Amino acid sequence: MLKLDGISKTFYPGTVNEKRALNRVTLHLERGDFAAIVGSNGAGKSTLFNAIAGVFFADAGAITVDGTDFTFLPEYRRSRQIGRLFQDPMRGTAPNMTIEENLALAYLRTAKHQTAFFSRVSREEKNFFRDQLALLDMGLEDRMRQPVGLLSGGQRQALTLLMATLVPPKLLLLDEHTAALDPATAEKVLSLTKDIVARHKLTCLMITHNMHSALALGNRTLMMDAGQIVLDLKGEERRGLTVEELLRRFRAGAGKDLDNDRILLSE
Repeated sequence: MLKLDGISKTFYPGTVNEKRALNRVTLHLERGDFAAIVGSNGAGKSTLFNAIAGVFFADAGAITVDGTDFTFLPEYRRSRQIGRLFQDPMRGTAPNMTIEENLALAYLRTAKHQTAFFSRVSREEKNFFRDQLALLDMGLEDRMRQPVGLLSGGQRQALTLLMATLVPPKLLLLDEHTAALDPATAEKVLSLTKDIVARHKLTCLMITHNMHSALALGNRTLMMDAGQIVLDLKGEERRGLTVEELLRRFRAGAGKDLDNDRILLSE
């Protein structure tokens, strides 16, 4: 479903601020893979997501999604097939628009016909929105006419998750989407994530700072350092692996210890 072949990106090349953020990254995800990515700040995790989503074009390499070359496809074209959530619950929704209007925008954005944004959602589609909101178990189906700005951070993140998967994308990118939430709300959103990914059999990449989540969620664990994937664990190699063993494997792959306190102290 996703093929990254030799993706590289250097910011401010030829200056004193030159930074090689991605260094020949190669990654192949099969349809239905759910991979968690861990790495220190500056390892290249979010930069990798930006390259996949089309925020910028990679300097070298190729990106293929479900057999289609995305390497030089503009971001707005990729967004029809790639869903993405950010750490900040305020991103991804329009606060002054209602819940229903936000869902309508997300629904019409993925439509293939050129006049999609000039279309109107039908009563049947509104009922579909209500049914999907009910699955979140947050009472939002009874607040569809309320502005999104009135929702809590957890409710907004759950809504953003629903918007990103209302029409199931080929690839879902989760950029520490529970990190800004309190522990109880984060657990709720994470549970919703697992349910939605499983229900739609989505191919998913999730950045997390939680080592336990990286081993417990999905079927693959990736670790990044200095713009490279230094560890890719799946199957029997991953099953039953402890955090301590994961750290030892990282040391062997990166040639150094993981030095991020936020990751090391995560529960």
